[in-house]
Amino acid sequence: MNDRQDPYDPYAAQEQQLIGYDPYGRPVYGQVPAQPVPGQQYDQQYDQGYEQQQYGYDPQGYARQQQAYQQQQPQQPAAPEYGQQEYSQAPGYGYDTQQTPQWIPQQAAPEPAAPAPAPAAEPEPPRPDRVPEPRRSEGGPSDPDFRTEQFAFIDQPDEDSEDVIDWLKFTESRTERREEARRRGRNRVVALIVVLALFVVAGAGYLWYAGKLPFLDGPGQKKGAAAAAGPQKRDMIVVHLHNTKKGGTSTALLVDNVTTKKGATVLLPNTLGVAKDDGTGTALGKAVEEGGVGVKDSLDSVLGTHIGGTWRLDTPFLENLVELVGGIEADTDVAVPADDAAKIPAVGQGPKQHLSGAMAVAYATYRGQGEPEAKQLDRFGKVLYGVLRKVPSDPKSATVTVESMGQILDPSLNAQTLGALLSRLGEHAKEGGYRTDVLSVKPDGALTDDANKNVVKEVLGGSFTAAQAGAAPRVGLKDATGDEKAQVAAKATLLNGGYTFVDGGKADKTLPATQITYQDDAQRAKAVDVAKTLGLPETVVKKGESAVNADIVVTLGKDYKPS
Repeated sequence: MNDRQDPYDPYAAQEQQLIGYDPYGRPVYGQVPAQPVPGQQYDQQYDQGYEQQQYGYDPQGYARQQQAYQQQQPQQPAAPEYGQQEYSQAPGYGYDTQQTPQWIPQQAAPEPAAPAPAPAAEPEPPRPDRVPEPRRSEGGPSDPDFRTEQFAFIDQPDEDSEDVIDWLKFTESRTERREEARRRGRNRVVALIVVLALFVVAGAGYLWYAGKLPFLDGPGQKKGAAAAAGPQKRDMIVVHLHNTKKGGTSTALLVDNVTTKKGATVLLPNTLGVAKDDGTGTALGKAVEEGGVGVKDSLDSVLGTHIGGTWRLDTPFLENLVELVGGIEADTDVAVPADDAAKIPAVGQGPKQHLSGAMAVAYATYRGQGEPEAKQLDRFGKVLYGVLRKVPSDPKSATVTVESMGQILDPSLNAQTLGALLSRLGEHAKEGGYRTDVLSVKPDGALTDDANKNVVKEVLGGSFTAAQAGAAPRVGLKDATGDEKAQVAAKATLLNGGYTFVDGGKADKTLPATQITYQDDAQRAKAVDVAKTLGLPETVVKKGESAVNADIVVTLGKDYKPS
Protein backbone atom coordinates (compact mmCIF):
# COMPACT_ATOMS: atom_id res chain seq x y z
CA MET A 1 0.00 0.00 0.00
CA ASN A 2 1.27 3.47 -0.91
CA ASP A 3 1.89 5.42 2.29
CA ARG A 4 1.02 8.66 0.54
CA GLN A 5 -2.47 7.43 -0.20
CA ASP A 6 -3.09 5.68 3.14
CA PRO A 7 -5.40 7.86 5.17
CA TYR A 8 -4.12 6.23 8.37
CA ASP A 9 -0.44 6.88 7.69
CA PRO A 10 0.72 9.79 9.82
CA TYR A 11 3.37 10.60 7.23
CA ALA A 12 0.92 10.76 4.39
CA ALA A 13 0.29 14.38 5.23
CA GLN A 14 3.90 15.18 4.36
CA GLU A 15 3.61 15.57 0.57
CA GLN A 16 6.81 15.27 -1.50
CA GLN A 17 7.30 17.69 -4.41
CA LEU A 18 10.05 18.00 -7.04
CA ILE A 19 12.03 21.12 -6.30
CA GLY A 20 14.94 20.64 -8.78
CA TYR A 21 17.86 18.51 -9.94
CA ASP A 22 21.26 17.92 -8.46
CA PRO A 23 24.51 18.38 -10.48
CA TYR A 24 24.26 14.72 -11.59
CA GLY A 25 20.82 15.17 -13.10
CA ARG A 26 18.97 13.40 -10.29
CA PRO A 27 15.62 14.81 -9.09
CA VAL A 28 15.45 16.45 -5.65
CA TYR A 29 12.19 16.38 -3.73
CA GLY A 30 11.03 18.53 -0.79
CA GLN A 31 8.25 18.34 1.81
CA VAL A 32 5.03 20.23 1.39
CA PRO A 33 2.92 20.84 4.53
CA ALA A 34 -0.36 19.07 4.32
CA GLN A 35 -3.55 21.09 4.47
CA PRO A 36 -6.70 19.67 5.86
CA VAL A 37 -9.42 18.92 3.45
CA PRO A 38 -12.97 19.77 4.46
CA GLY A 39 -14.68 16.68 5.73
CA GLN A 40 -11.49 14.75 6.00
CA GLN A 41 -10.99 15.34 9.76
CA TYR A 42 -14.33 13.86 10.58
CA ASP A 43 -13.63 10.86 8.39
CA GLN A 44 -10.25 10.32 9.99
CA GLN A 45 -11.66 10.50 13.53
CA TYR A 46 -14.44 8.15 12.57
CA ASP A 47 -12.00 5.71 10.98
CA GLN A 48 -9.65 5.83 14.02
CA GLY A 49 -12.46 5.11 16.38
CA TYR A 50 -13.73 2.32 14.27
CA GLU A 51 -10.28 0.70 14.08
CA GLN A 52 -9.78 0.98 17.83
CA GLN A 53 -13.08 -0.70 18.41
CA GLN A 54 -12.61 -3.44 15.82
CA TYR A 55 -8.91 -4.17 15.82
CA GLY A 56 -7.54 -2.38 18.86
CA TYR A 57 -5.45 -0.18 16.58
CA ASP A 58 -3.89 2.85 18.28
CA PRO A 59 -2.15 5.23 15.91
CA GLN A 60 -0.28 7.04 18.70
CA GLY A 61 1.02 3.80 20.01
CA TYR A 62 2.13 2.78 16.54
CA ALA A 63 4.11 5.99 16.19
CA ARG A 64 5.83 5.45 19.54
CA GLN A 65 6.79 1.92 18.51
CA GLN A 66 8.22 3.18 15.24
CA GLN A 67 10.30 5.81 17.03
CA ALA A 68 11.66 3.33 19.55
CA TYR A 69 12.59 0.92 16.77
CA GLN A 70 14.47 3.50 14.79
CA GLN A 71 16.40 4.63 17.89
CA GLN A 72 17.61 1.12 18.36
CA GLN A 73 19.00 0.92 14.78
CA PRO A 74 22.48 2.38 14.20
CA GLN A 75 22.41 5.63 12.28
CA GLN A 76 24.82 5.21 9.31
CA PRO A 77 24.87 7.95 6.78
CA ALA A 78 24.95 6.59 3.20
CA ALA A 79 25.38 8.40 -0.10
CA PRO A 80 22.33 8.34 -2.22
CA GLU A 81 22.47 5.93 -5.11
CA TYR A 82 21.98 6.97 -8.75
CA GLY A 83 18.37 6.80 -9.79
CA GLN A 84 16.97 6.70 -6.22
CA GLN A 85 14.66 9.29 -4.79
CA GLU A 86 15.82 11.55 -2.00
CA TYR A 87 13.41 12.57 0.73
CA SER A 88 13.78 15.30 3.36
CA GLN A 89 11.59 14.34 6.24
CA ALA A 90 10.20 16.90 8.60
CA PRO A 91 11.63 16.89 12.15
CA GLY A 92 9.66 15.28 14.84
CA TYR A 93 8.94 11.95 13.26
CA GLY A 94 12.01 10.07 14.43
CA TYR A 95 13.87 10.08 11.08
CA ASP A 96 17.29 11.52 10.46
CA THR A 97 17.02 14.23 7.87
CA GLN A 98 20.44 13.32 6.46
CA GLN A 99 19.53 9.67 5.90
CA THR A 100 17.94 8.62 2.62
CA PRO A 101 15.63 5.70 3.21
CA GLN A 102 15.01 3.12 0.55
CA TRP A 103 11.53 2.82 -0.75
CA ILE A 104 9.84 -0.49 -0.15
CA PRO A 105 7.33 -1.32 -2.88
CA GLN A 106 3.83 -2.00 -1.58
CA GLN A 107 0.60 -2.73 -3.20
CA ALA A 108 -1.36 0.21 -4.37
CA ALA A 109 -4.24 1.17 -2.14
CA PRO A 110 -7.71 1.21 -3.60
CA GLU A 111 -8.78 4.56 -4.87
CA PRO A 112 -11.17 6.46 -2.63
CA ALA A 113 -14.69 6.90 -3.75
CA ALA A 114 -14.35 10.65 -4.08
CA PRO A 115 -10.84 11.99 -4.69
CA ALA A 116 -9.88 14.86 -2.52
CA PRO A 117 -8.68 18.04 -4.09
CA ALA A 118 -4.95 18.42 -4.21
CA PRO A 119 -3.36 20.71 -1.69
CA ALA A 120 -2.08 24.00 -2.78
CA ALA A 121 1.44 23.64 -4.06
CA GLU A 122 4.18 25.84 -2.87
CA PRO A 123 5.78 28.11 -5.43
CA GLU A 124 8.33 26.18 -7.44
CA PRO A 125 11.90 27.41 -7.15
CA PRO A 126 13.38 28.92 -10.29
CA ARG A 127 15.00 26.38 -12.62
CA PRO A 128 18.17 26.91 -14.56
CA ASP A 129 17.91 27.85 -18.23
CA ARG A 130 19.00 24.44 -19.33
CA VAL A 131 18.37 21.41 -17.11
CA PRO A 132 20.31 18.28 -18.07
CA GLU A 133 18.06 15.47 -19.14
CA PRO A 134 18.11 12.52 -16.74
CA ARG A 135 19.70 9.41 -18.00
CA ARG A 136 17.87 6.19 -18.48
CA SER A 137 18.34 3.46 -15.93
CA GLU A 138 20.45 0.67 -17.24
CA GLY A 139 18.54 -1.79 -15.09
CA GLY A 140 15.43 -3.58 -16.09
CA PRO A 141 13.10 -6.25 -14.89
CA SER A 142 15.83 -8.83 -15.39
CA ASP A 143 18.39 -6.75 -13.47
CA PRO A 144 18.65 -7.88 -9.80
CA ASP A 145 19.45 -4.30 -8.69
CA PHE A 146 16.41 -2.93 -10.45
CA ARG A 147 13.75 -1.39 -8.19
CA THR A 148 10.58 0.38 -8.94
CA GLU A 149 11.76 3.60 -7.35
CA GLN A 150 14.69 3.78 -9.81
CA PHE A 151 12.65 5.48 -12.46
CA ALA A 152 14.05 7.39 -15.38
CA PHE A 153 12.71 9.42 -18.23
CA ILE A 154 12.29 7.19 -21.30
CA ASP A 155 12.34 8.73 -24.78
CA GLN A 156 9.57 7.32 -26.87
CA PRO A 157 10.48 7.24 -30.59
CA ASP A 158 8.17 9.10 -32.81
CA GLU A 159 7.15 6.44 -35.33
CA ASP A 160 5.20 8.88 -37.41
CA SER A 161 8.18 11.19 -37.87
CA GLU A 162 10.39 8.27 -38.91
CA ASP A 163 7.81 7.15 -41.46
CA VAL A 164 7.71 10.66 -42.88
CA ILE A 165 11.51 10.78 -43.09
CA ASP A 166 11.61 7.38 -44.81
CA TRP A 167 8.94 8.48 -47.30
CA LEU A 168 10.85 11.68 -48.05
CA LYS A 169 14.03 9.71 -48.61
CA PHE A 170 12.23 7.27 -50.89
CA THR A 171 10.60 10.08 -52.86
CA GLU A 172 13.91 11.92 -53.16
CA SER A 173 15.80 8.82 -54.30
CA ARG A 174 13.10 7.95 -56.83
CA THR A 175 13.18 11.49 -58.22
CA GLU A 176 16.96 11.34 -58.48
CA ARG A 177 16.74 8.03 -60.31
CA ARG A 178 14.24 9.47 -62.76
CA GLU A 179 16.42 12.49 -63.37
CA GLU A 180 19.46 10.27 -63.87
CA ALA A 181 17.53 8.09 -66.32
CA ARG A 182 16.42 11.17 -68.26
CA ARG A 183 19.99 12.48 -68.28
CA ARG A 184 21.35 9.18 -69.58
CA GLY A 185 18.65 9.07 -72.23
CA ARG A 186 19.55 12.56 -73.42
CA ASN A 187 23.22 11.60 -73.53
CA ARG A 188 22.44 8.53 -75.61
CA VAL A 189 20.37 10.56 -78.05
CA VAL A 190 23.12 13.16 -78.39
CA ALA A 191 25.75 10.44 -78.92
CA LEU A 192 23.58 8.76 -81.55
CA ILE A 193 23.08 12.04 -83.39
CA VAL A 194 26.83 12.72 -83.32
CA VAL A 195 27.62 9.25 -84.68
CA LEU A 196 25.05 9.60 -87.45
CA ALA A 197 26.41 13.03 -88.34
CA LEU A 198 29.95 11.69 -88.50
CA PHE A 199 28.79 8.78 -90.63
CA VAL A 200 27.01 11.10 -93.06
CA VAL A 201 29.97 13.44 -93.26
CA ALA A 202 32.40 10.56 -93.78
CA GLY A 203 30.19 9.03 -96.48
CA ALA A 204 29.79 12.36 -98.24
CA GLY A 205 33.52 12.95 -98.02
CA TYR A 206 34.26 9.57 -99.53
CA LEU A 207 31.79 10.12 -102.36
CA TRP A 208 33.27 13.54 -102.99
CA TYR A 209 36.81 12.20 -102.96
CA ALA A 210 35.86 9.41 -105.35
CA GLY A 211 34.06 11.91 -107.59
CA LYS A 212 30.71 10.13 -107.28
CA LEU A 213 28.76 13.22 -106.25
CA PRO A 214 26.91 14.90 -109.13
CA PHE A 215 28.42 18.12 -110.44
CA LEU A 216 31.47 17.72 -108.18
CA ASP A 217 34.86 16.34 -109.12
CA GLY A 218 36.77 15.00 -106.16
CA PRO A 219 40.55 14.89 -105.86
CA GLY A 220 40.45 11.10 -106.11
CA GLN A 221 38.78 11.31 -109.49
CA LYS A 222 41.21 13.95 -110.65
CA LYS A 223 44.10 11.85 -109.40
CA GLY A 224 42.75 8.78 -111.19
CA ALA A 225 42.17 10.76 -114.36
CA ALA A 226 45.68 12.19 -114.17
CA ALA A 227 47.10 8.71 -113.62
CA ALA A 228 45.09 7.38 -116.55
CA ALA A 229 46.26 10.25 -118.76
CA GLY A 230 49.90 9.82 -117.79
CA PRO A 231 52.23 6.87 -118.29
CA GLN A 232 50.80 3.64 -116.97
CA LYS A 233 52.41 0.39 -116.00
CA ARG A 234 50.86 -2.81 -117.34
CA ASP A 235 51.69 -6.46 -116.85
CA MET A 236 50.34 -8.75 -119.53
CA ILE A 237 50.74 -12.24 -120.92
CA VAL A 238 49.40 -13.92 -124.05
CA VAL A 239 47.31 -17.10 -123.67
CA HIS A 240 47.01 -19.63 -126.49
CA LEU A 241 44.19 -22.17 -126.02
CA HIS A 242 44.75 -25.35 -128.03
CA ASN A 243 41.78 -27.62 -128.65
CA THR A 244 43.38 -31.05 -128.52
CA LYS A 245 40.19 -32.89 -129.61
CA LYS A 246 38.79 -30.89 -132.52
CA GLY A 247 41.80 -28.73 -133.37
CA GLY A 248 42.00 -24.97 -133.60
CA THR A 249 43.40 -22.26 -131.35
CA SER A 250 42.15 -19.20 -129.54
CA THR A 251 44.36 -16.30 -128.36
CA ALA A 252 43.81 -13.73 -125.63
CA LEU A 253 45.83 -11.12 -123.75
CA LEU A 254 45.51 -10.93 -119.95
CA VAL A 255 46.28 -7.34 -118.88
CA ASP A 256 46.89 -6.09 -115.33
CA ASN A 257 46.97 -2.30 -115.19
CA VAL A 258 49.08 -1.67 -112.10
CA THR A 259 48.52 2.10 -112.24
CA THR A 260 44.72 2.14 -112.36
CA LYS A 261 44.33 -1.24 -110.57
CA LYS A 262 42.09 -2.69 -113.22
CA GLY A 263 42.24 -5.80 -115.33
CA ALA A 264 41.18 -6.75 -118.83
CA THR A 265 41.03 -9.60 -121.28
CA VAL A 266 41.64 -8.69 -124.92
CA LEU A 267 40.62 -11.44 -127.37
CA LEU A 268 42.65 -11.56 -130.57
CA PRO A 269 41.11 -12.99 -133.77
CA ASN A 270 43.07 -15.61 -135.67
CA THR A 271 42.88 -13.39 -138.75
CA LEU A 272 45.05 -10.71 -137.18
CA GLY A 273 48.03 -10.11 -139.43
CA VAL A 274 51.46 -10.61 -137.86
CA ALA A 275 54.96 -10.80 -139.26
CA LYS A 276 57.29 -13.76 -139.18
CA ASP A 277 60.93 -13.64 -138.33
CA ASP A 278 61.82 -13.23 -141.99
CA GLY A 279 59.48 -10.24 -142.29
CA THR A 280 56.78 -11.96 -144.28
CA GLY A 281 53.21 -11.57 -143.09
CA THR A 282 50.92 -14.32 -141.83
CA ALA A 283 47.74 -14.79 -139.82
CA LEU A 284 47.89 -15.09 -136.04
CA GLY A 285 46.06 -18.44 -135.96
CA LYS A 286 48.41 -19.99 -138.46
CA ALA A 287 51.47 -18.72 -136.62
CA VAL A 288 50.21 -20.20 -133.33
CA GLU A 289 49.47 -23.58 -134.89
CA GLU A 290 52.95 -23.68 -136.38
CA GLY A 291 54.44 -23.54 -132.92
CA GLY A 292 54.02 -19.94 -131.90
CA VAL A 293 57.72 -19.13 -132.16
CA GLY A 294 58.14 -15.38 -132.37
CA VAL A 295 54.40 -14.71 -132.05
CA LYS A 296 54.89 -12.70 -128.87
CA ASP A 297 57.37 -10.38 -130.53
CA SER A 298 55.16 -10.08 -133.59
CA LEU A 299 52.23 -9.01 -131.42
CA ASP A 300 54.42 -6.44 -129.72
CA SER A 301 55.30 -5.02 -133.12
CA VAL A 302 51.71 -4.88 -134.31
CA LEU A 303 50.14 -3.64 -131.07
CA GLY A 304 53.01 -1.60 -129.71
CA THR A 305 52.93 -3.51 -126.43
CA HIS A 306 55.38 -5.33 -124.19
CA ILE A 307 54.09 -8.83 -123.46
CA GLY A 308 55.75 -10.48 -120.50
CA GLY A 309 55.29 -14.17 -121.40
CA THR A 310 53.34 -16.83 -123.23
CA TRP A 311 50.96 -19.30 -121.59
CA ARG A 312 50.07 -22.28 -123.71
CA LEU A 313 46.87 -23.67 -122.27
CA ASP A 314 45.67 -26.96 -123.74
CA THR A 315 42.03 -27.92 -123.17
CA PRO A 316 42.86 -30.79 -120.71
CA PHE A 317 44.74 -28.34 -118.48
CA LEU A 318 41.88 -25.82 -118.72
CA GLU A 319 39.55 -28.58 -117.52
CA ASN A 320 41.88 -29.31 -114.60
CA LEU A 321 42.09 -25.62 -113.70
CA VAL A 322 38.30 -25.27 -113.59
CA GLU A 323 38.00 -28.35 -111.40
CA LEU A 324 40.74 -27.09 -109.06
CA VAL A 325 38.85 -23.86 -108.39
CA GLY A 326 35.61 -25.77 -107.77
CA GLY A 327 33.78 -25.00 -111.01
CA ILE A 328 32.74 -21.64 -112.40
CA GLU A 329 29.59 -19.67 -113.15
CA ALA A 330 28.94 -18.07 -116.53
CA ASP A 331 26.07 -16.44 -118.38
CA THR A 332 25.80 -18.72 -121.39
CA ASP A 333 24.33 -17.33 -124.60
CA VAL A 334 23.76 -20.68 -126.27
CA ALA A 335 23.07 -24.26 -125.31
CA VAL A 336 25.90 -26.62 -126.21
CA PRO A 337 24.65 -30.12 -127.13
CA ALA A 338 26.33 -33.16 -125.65
CA ASP A 339 28.74 -35.23 -127.69
CA ASP A 340 29.00 -38.77 -126.36
CA ALA A 341 31.78 -39.72 -128.77
CA ALA A 342 33.95 -36.82 -127.65
CA LYS A 343 32.68 -37.15 -124.06
CA ILE A 344 31.41 -33.58 -124.05
CA PRO A 345 28.52 -32.93 -121.65
CA ALA A 346 25.64 -30.69 -122.53
CA VAL A 347 25.70 -27.05 -121.42
CA GLY A 348 22.50 -25.21 -120.63
CA GLN A 349 21.63 -21.74 -121.71
CA GLY A 350 20.91 -18.93 -119.25
CA PRO A 351 22.42 -16.69 -116.60
CA LYS A 352 24.71 -18.03 -113.88
CA GLN A 353 25.09 -21.51 -115.26
CA HIS A 354 27.38 -23.71 -113.18
CA LEU A 355 30.06 -25.22 -115.37
CA SER A 356 32.32 -28.08 -114.48
CA GLY A 357 35.71 -28.53 -116.08
CA ALA A 358 34.45 -30.48 -119.10
CA MET A 359 31.46 -28.19 -119.53
CA ALA A 360 33.70 -25.12 -119.41
CA VAL A 361 35.93 -26.53 -122.13
CA ALA A 362 32.92 -27.39 -124.29
CA TYR A 363 31.47 -23.92 -123.96
CA ALA A 364 34.80 -22.09 -124.49
CA THR A 365 35.55 -23.93 -127.75
CA TYR A 366 32.00 -24.08 -129.16
CA ARG A 367 31.34 -22.26 -132.44
CA GLY A 368 28.03 -22.72 -134.12
CA GLN A 369 27.68 -23.27 -137.84
CA GLY A 370 27.92 -19.97 -139.70
CA GLU A 371 28.85 -18.00 -136.56
CA PRO A 372 31.66 -15.44 -136.73
CA GLU A 373 34.83 -16.09 -134.83
CA ALA A 374 34.02 -13.24 -132.47
CA LYS A 375 31.18 -15.32 -130.94
CA GLN A 376 33.51 -18.16 -130.01
CA LEU A 377 36.12 -15.71 -128.65
CA ASP A 378 33.45 -14.10 -126.46
CA ARG A 379 32.63 -17.51 -124.92
CA PHE A 380 36.31 -18.14 -124.29
CA GLY A 381 36.51 -14.77 -122.55
CA LYS A 382 33.56 -15.66 -120.27
CA VAL A 383 35.27 -18.85 -119.19
CA LEU A 384 38.52 -16.99 -118.43
CA TYR A 385 36.56 -14.42 -116.41
CA GLY A 386 34.81 -17.15 -114.41
CA VAL A 387 38.16 -18.83 -113.67
CA LEU A 388 39.75 -15.57 -112.50
CA ARG A 389 36.88 -14.96 -110.07
CA LYS A 390 37.55 -18.33 -108.45
CA VAL A 391 41.36 -18.08 -108.31
CA PRO A 392 42.64 -17.54 -104.74
CA SER A 393 43.56 -13.96 -103.89
CA ASP A 394 46.72 -15.08 -102.12
CA PRO A 395 49.61 -15.29 -104.62
CA LYS A 396 51.05 -18.35 -102.89
CA SER A 397 47.74 -20.21 -103.01
CA ALA A 398 47.29 -19.22 -106.65
CA THR A 399 50.78 -20.54 -107.39
CA VAL A 400 49.88 -23.87 -105.79
CA THR A 401 46.78 -24.01 -107.99
CA VAL A 402 48.88 -23.42 -111.12
CA GLU A 403 51.38 -26.07 -110.08
CA SER A 404 48.56 -28.53 -109.40
CA MET A 405 47.48 -28.40 -113.05
CA GLY A 406 50.58 -30.39 -113.99
CA GLN A 407 51.29 -28.23 -117.00
CA ILE A 408 54.78 -27.53 -118.33
CA LEU A 409 54.98 -23.77 -118.74
CA ASP A 410 57.09 -21.65 -121.01
CA PRO A 411 60.53 -20.87 -119.53
CA SER A 412 59.75 -17.17 -119.72
CA LEU A 413 56.65 -17.65 -117.53
CA ASN A 414 57.15 -19.72 -114.38
CA ALA A 415 54.46 -20.82 -111.92
CA GLN A 416 55.20 -18.04 -109.40
CA THR A 417 54.87 -15.28 -111.98
CA LEU A 418 51.70 -16.76 -113.47
CA GLY A 419 50.15 -17.38 -110.04
CA ALA A 420 50.84 -13.81 -108.87
CA LEU A 421 49.35 -12.35 -112.07
CA LEU A 422 46.24 -14.54 -111.86
CA SER A 423 45.69 -13.60 -108.19
CA ARG A 424 45.84 -9.86 -108.99
CA LEU A 425 43.53 -10.23 -111.97
CA GLY A 426 41.18 -12.24 -109.77
CA GLU A 427 41.01 -9.36 -107.29
CA HIS A 428 40.08 -6.96 -110.08
CA ALA A 429 37.42 -9.37 -111.33
CA LYS A 430 35.89 -9.78 -107.85
CA GLU A 431 35.81 -6.02 -107.24
CA GLY A 432 34.23 -5.23 -110.61
CA GLY A 433 37.29 -3.53 -112.14
CA TYR A 434 37.51 -5.90 -115.11
CA ARG A 435 36.56 -5.72 -118.77
CA THR A 436 36.64 -8.03 -121.79
CA ASP A 437 37.12 -6.74 -125.36
CA VAL A 438 37.36 -8.38 -128.75
CA LEU A 439 39.94 -6.76 -131.00
CA SER A 440 38.31 -6.06 -134.36
CA VAL A 441 40.34 -6.46 -137.55
CA LYS A 442 39.77 -5.88 -141.23
CA PRO A 443 39.43 -8.71 -143.72
CA ASP A 444 43.05 -8.23 -144.69
CA GLY A 445 44.15 -8.69 -141.05
CA ALA A 446 44.86 -5.05 -140.27
CA LEU A 447 43.41 -3.37 -137.21
CA THR A 448 40.41 -1.13 -137.56
CA ASP A 449 40.58 2.50 -136.50
CA ASP A 450 38.19 1.81 -133.64
CA ALA A 451 40.38 -1.06 -132.39
CA ASN A 452 43.48 1.11 -132.49
CA LYS A 453 41.83 3.93 -130.59
CA ASN A 454 39.65 2.18 -127.97
CA VAL A 455 41.46 -1.10 -127.34
CA VAL A 456 45.09 -0.89 -128.37
CA LYS A 457 45.82 2.57 -126.96
CA GLU A 458 43.35 2.62 -124.07
CA VAL A 459 43.49 -0.94 -122.77
CA LEU A 460 46.81 -2.28 -124.00
CA GLY A 461 48.64 1.03 -123.86
CA GLY A 462 50.18 0.32 -127.23
CA SER A 463 51.92 3.33 -128.68
CA PHE A 464 55.13 4.44 -130.24
CA THR A 465 56.60 4.86 -126.75
CA ALA A 466 56.85 1.09 -126.52
CA ALA A 467 59.87 1.16 -128.80
CA GLN A 468 63.09 1.14 -126.85
CA ALA A 469 65.58 3.95 -127.20
CA GLY A 470 68.07 3.34 -129.99
CA ALA A 471 65.93 0.59 -131.52
CA ALA A 472 64.64 0.76 -135.06
CA PRO A 473 61.30 2.59 -135.20
CA ARG A 474 58.13 0.75 -136.04
CA VAL A 475 56.85 1.90 -139.36
CA GLY A 476 53.26 1.34 -140.34
CA LEU A 477 52.32 1.10 -143.97
CA LYS A 478 48.86 1.88 -145.24
CA ASP A 479 47.98 1.60 -148.91
CA ALA A 480 45.86 4.37 -150.41
CA THR A 481 47.04 3.93 -154.01
CA GLY A 482 44.70 1.15 -155.01
CA ASP A 483 47.66 -0.63 -156.52
CA GLU A 484 48.73 -3.79 -154.68
CA LYS A 485 52.15 -3.83 -156.40
CA ALA A 486 53.03 -0.46 -154.96
CA GLN A 487 52.27 -1.66 -151.43
CA VAL A 488 54.41 -4.78 -151.85
CA ALA A 489 57.34 -2.74 -153.20
CA ALA A 490 57.14 -0.20 -150.35
CA LYS A 491 57.01 -3.00 -147.78
CA ALA A 492 60.13 -4.63 -149.17
CA THR A 493 61.95 -1.30 -149.18
CA LEU A 494 61.18 -0.66 -145.52
CA LEU A 495 62.23 -4.14 -144.43
CA ASN A 496 65.48 -3.83 -146.32
CA GLY A 497 66.08 -0.49 -144.61
CA GLY A 498 66.01 -2.21 -141.18
CA TYR A 499 62.65 -0.85 -140.00
CA THR A 500 60.10 -2.86 -138.12
CA PHE A 501 57.15 -3.23 -140.41
CA VAL A 502 53.57 -2.83 -139.22
CA ASP A 503 50.88 -3.68 -141.73
CA GLY A 504 48.23 -1.00 -141.75
CA GLY A 505 46.13 -2.60 -144.42
CA LYS A 506 44.28 -0.65 -147.06
CA ALA A 507 42.74 2.76 -146.71
CA ASP A 508 39.05 3.31 -147.25
CA LYS A 509 39.72 5.73 -150.08
CA THR A 510 42.60 6.63 -152.33
CA LEU A 511 44.78 9.68 -151.78
CA PRO A 512 46.54 11.66 -154.49
CA ALA A 513 49.70 12.29 -152.43
CA THR A 514 51.78 10.24 -150.00
CA GLN A 515 51.90 11.33 -146.35
CA ILE A 516 54.37 10.41 -143.58
CA THR A 517 53.23 11.29 -140.04
CA TYR A 518 54.78 11.08 -136.57
CA GLN A 519 53.36 11.82 -133.11
CA ASP A 520 56.47 12.64 -131.09
CA ASP A 521 58.89 15.38 -131.94
CA ALA A 522 61.74 13.03 -131.13
CA GLN A 523 60.66 10.88 -134.08
CA ARG A 524 60.85 13.64 -136.71
CA ALA A 525 64.40 12.86 -137.74
CA LYS A 526 63.53 9.17 -138.19
CA ALA A 527 60.45 10.11 -140.17
CA VAL A 528 62.67 12.12 -142.56
CA ASP A 529 64.94 9.08 -142.93
CA VAL A 530 61.92 6.93 -143.84
CA ALA A 531 60.93 9.44 -146.51
CA LYS A 532 64.44 9.34 -147.99
CA THR A 533 64.39 5.53 -147.90
CA LEU A 534 61.19 5.49 -149.97
CA GLY A 535 62.51 8.14 -152.34
CA LEU A 536 60.09 10.82 -151.16
CA PRO A 537 60.83 14.48 -150.45
CA GLU A 538 61.05 15.84 -146.92
CA THR A 539 57.95 17.95 -147.47
CA VAL A 540 55.67 14.90 -147.06
CA VAL A 541 56.70 14.56 -143.41
CA LYS A 542 54.42 16.21 -140.82
CA LYS A 543 53.25 15.76 -137.26
CA GLY A 544 49.78 14.39 -136.66
CA GLU A 545 47.58 11.58 -135.42
CA SER A 546 47.74 8.26 -137.21
CA ALA A 547 45.29 5.38 -137.40
CA VAL A 548 48.07 2.77 -137.29
CA ASN A 549 49.72 2.05 -133.98
CA ALA A 550 53.30 2.72 -134.92
CA ASP A 551 56.04 5.26 -134.39
CA ILE A 552 55.86 6.46 -137.98
CA VAL A 553 53.00 5.87 -140.40
CA VAL A 554 53.37 5.92 -144.17
CA THR A 555 50.18 6.36 -146.18
CA LEU A 556 50.96 5.67 -149.82
CA GLY A 557 49.28 7.86 -152.41
CA LYS A 558 49.01 7.72 -156.16
CA ASP A 559 52.14 9.83 -156.50
CA TYR A 560 54.31 7.03 -155.13
CA LYS A 561 56.37 5.32 -157.77
CA PRO A 562 58.42 2.29 -156.74
CA SER A 563 62.09 2.68 -157.63
